[in-house]
Amino acid sequence: MASDDTERVIVIESVRQRLRHLILVDQVLDLIHSIGNDQKELIRNKARNESNTAAVDLLINTVIKTPHHDGWFMEFVDALKNGGCQHAADYVEAKFPDPTEEADNDACVLFIQLMSPSLLDRLKTSDVCAHCFSEGIISKEDKENVKKNSGNRKGARALLTRIVRGRPGWFSTFLKVLRDTECWPVYYELTGETQDNGKEEQKVDVMSRPCISVHIYMSVCLSVCSPVLSQFYFLLSLDGTDMAAAGGPKRADIVLRDYQMDAARPALEGKNIIVCLPTGSGKTRVAVYITREHLDSRRREGRSGKVVVLVNKVPLVEQHFSTEFRPFLKHAYKVERVSGDSPLKISFTEIVKKNDVIICTAQILENFLDNKDDEGVQLSDLTLIVIDECHHTKKGEVYNHIMMRYLKQKHKNVQLKKEQKKTVPIPQILGLTASPGVGGATKMDKAEEHILQICANLDAYKIMTKDNGQHKKDPYKQIASVEARQEDPFGDVIKKIMNAIHIHASLSPTCDLGSQNYEQWVVQKERKAVKDEDHKVRVCVEHLRKYNEGLQLSNTIRMWDAFGFLNKYQEEEMKKKVAPEEDEPIQITDTERFLFNLFKENKKELQTLAGQPQFENKSLSELRRIILHEFTSRDSARGIIFTRTRCSAMALSQWIQENSKFSDVGVKASYVIGGGDQSNVKPMTAAEQKDVLNKFRNGEVNLLIATTVAEEGLDIPQCNFVIRYGLVTNEIAMIQAEGRARAEDSSYTLVEVKGSAVAEKESINEYRKDMMSKAIAKIKSLSQDDYDKRFQAIMEERVRKTKKKQKDRKSSSPSEVKFTCRGCSSHVCNGDDIQIIENMHRVNVSPHFGKLFIRKENTSLQERLLDYETNVFIACKICGQRWGSMMLFHGLEFPCLHVKNFVVAYNGKKISNCTRWNELAIQFPALDYVHHASQVVQSSDDEDTQ
Repeated sequence: MASDDTERVIVIESVRQRLRHLILVDQVLDLIHSIGNDQKELIRNKARNESNTAAVDLLINTVIKTPHHDGWFMEFVDALKNGGCQHAADYVEAKFPDPTEEADNDACVLFIQLMSPSLLDRLKTSDVCAHCFSEGIISKEDKENVKKNSGNRKGARALLTRIVRGRPGWFSTFLKVLRDTECWPVYYELTGETQDNGKEEQKVDVMSRPCISVHIYMSVCLSVCSPVLSQFYFLLSLDGTDMAAAGGPKRADIVLRDYQMDAARPALEGKNIIVCLPTGSGKTRVAVYITREHLDSRRREGRSGKVVVLVNKVPLVEQHFSTEFRPFLKHAYKVERVSGDSPLKISFTEIVKKNDVIICTAQILENFLDNKDDEGVQLSDLTLIVIDECHHTKKGEVYNHIMMRYLKQKHKNVQLKKEQKKTVPIPQILGLTASPGVGGATKMDKAEEHILQICANLDAYKIMTKDNGQHKKDPYKQIASVEARQEDPFGDVIKKIMNAIHIHASLSPTCDLGSQNYEQWVVQKERKAVKDEDHKVRVCVEHLRKYNEGLQLSNTIRMWDAFGFLNKYQEEEMKKKVAPEEDEPIQITDTERFLFNLFKENKKELQTLAGQPQFENKSLSELRRIILHEFTSRDSARGIIFTRTRCSAMALSQWIQENSKFSDVGVKASYVIGGGDQSNVKPMTAAEQKDVLNKFRNGEVNLLIATTVAEEGLDIPQCNFVIRYGLVTNEIAMIQAEGRARAEDSSYTLVEVKGSAVAEKESINEYRKDMMSKAIAKIKSLSQDDYDKRFQAIMEERVRKTKKKQKDRKSSSPSEVKFTCRGCSSHVCNGDDIQIIENMHRVNVSPHFGKLFIRKENTSLQERLLDYETNVFIACKICGQRWGSMMLFHGLEFPCLHVKNFVVAYNGKKISNCTRWNELAIQFPALDYVHHASQVVQSSDDEDTQ
């Protein structure tokens, strides 16, 4: 029954932490036949590339994922029992041991793991393994796996790993086995007996002996070597070369250039700084050096250290982990990485406890800093925070939220100190950036103010930057301009459709169709229409925005691809108007019917024109020339093309792959786009991004077509050309894009259509880049007193604004907020219907809400299910407007709302452009999961009774 399944999932979730250490994936996975081969391979890869613990998390997520097939639970239990994980099966079946027995068992496990380095070389692995099997404390599968590990040491590690996963009572049996096999050195080590005492007591029944020595030894260890305890589970999973605790690790040298050492020096003294160095100048290496010195100095003083490295994009987690922090620190410290798609994020608190350096996306840390219970992380747990691309510490960015916590605590510490009370430790802060930018400033004083604001946001004592002279790698820069098309019949048809919509909605645009200005005009009209509940204009401008994007695409990619984009949009819009069979039909207004018919009437003509190459844009021809030149003029070309949209990135990649001229000169192209579900184009998963970037890094791919997701931080030393294809944003993006060309003979090319103002915008960015450098130099020239005064003024203003915002938030009640459907203005819910999960996901679990929406398949998520995602979105029952998606949390489904899909009214005042939840100064209550789960079980029981 559904209620039984729900209860079983709740039990599994409650013992997940135990199961992580009790299940051996390689022995269990093949026994669960309901898991497909592709998913099994993902789980095996997780075990191979990360750890058994990470693989267990993924296995559990797969097993408890709904909908459940008949017999899923017993299949899982049987697999555990037959795979040698009987103790894990006991927990899954809720057969919990006596608390005292469980505590004794935990102590024994901890003891063996602590002692393992000294046991591995002295254990008679073959004999002990055979006797352990005979005594029943390991399974046949365990025995075979131990045999597969060549060498006594590896076999011993495999054996100990499996023994400690057994049911309580294994320790006494293990001691008996050691006596029976005359493995005296290990026996004496574990019992604390001398050789003489051991021989005299050989006839004592060890089965009845309490593990007194374990408790004595544990108490000693806890008092004198508690830093070691965080490494227990880690030790058994490593091979001998990585066991730093066992035999004196070899230290990897980090050599800094003079300018790098100068930039690092204040941080080595414990001060908060921003390291601002050009791309390719080794900012991350400086951060690794500072991290190591920070941990080393604390270790020498007998204090523990804890470093968190924050990044703003998932691909950078793996890059920093595998190419910088782990290679230089792994011999002396434990380094781990966690990102949003990783199962490790579920146990982030444990990851922080057990590791010295944690590299993660900033949102992960923010989520757990908000956790008020024992599962949370406190700023006082950390001793150093490294913030990569720290120019994002502004506005509503997650970096800023984390730093606000820091600044609040620092302010509280000042008060505590005045009151002669104990202060709360706060971490040292290290910011890294190549481009703080000028924040849109047109005058020097405003540029200085912008950079000082970033310094204040990071509580930076100084901004450190050096002219690294001969080490600076500026690429050769050029602009390639092309003439606009003389004839554009494909674009003319799109414009004809747009003008027909203008007449239907009584709209009179004042700017050119296909321009950025037109897009801004459309956005303003849409917001006003939503506010005025003018659904005729609202739906018209939504279609106009897509047609405008289609026009822009036809000027950068093939007309056929632009047609495909428009056709797919129309198909998706029509799907919204199709309700599931059991639901009432979704209404289609006269305006929507007009828009669907308008495209249908012009579809055939657009399709015909899209297939006529003589009308293609000239930008593609210029791009072809540049690519061919790069690959024929270099011994080894590797480059990136930056383009504006996901659709254009995918279309350009396909165009290159289909053109034999490119393959003839050795071009191997692929694309990388963002992971957010923010458009009609299917996003990339973090695993897909990682795969493409690894291929680009090792040369399997030598031409990457990317959106702005790859602008910041991507470190490929062999990359020797960058092309900005009709894409110009701000000076930060320009600096970051230039910085992707790392090789000595690199080039940077901007492709633009004459009259498009792209070249002019690039010139403005060059001016702002120069202004940024001068503003930084001016700030650096300030005396420390003058810097501190300006810094303090900014800080006081910020604290004042923050206090006002917090006061407004505290005084605001969720009941004062009302949400209406953006599509039809029907009332959806009030703010007091909403609860929050992990301080991020807003959900509505009120019974009446479920009657207002329909479930529809989300095709863009079918192949990218994370632990919290389903392939279902929710939409208005009346008009089909998308409201959000169904999410999984601890095995239960929750309707998760996306605020951008609603019109928000706060105290009766409508907010039509609310796109993020954090723009609402409302504190929603946290979800009471236990209460909700019990209601779900009760509801299921009631349905079964009926």
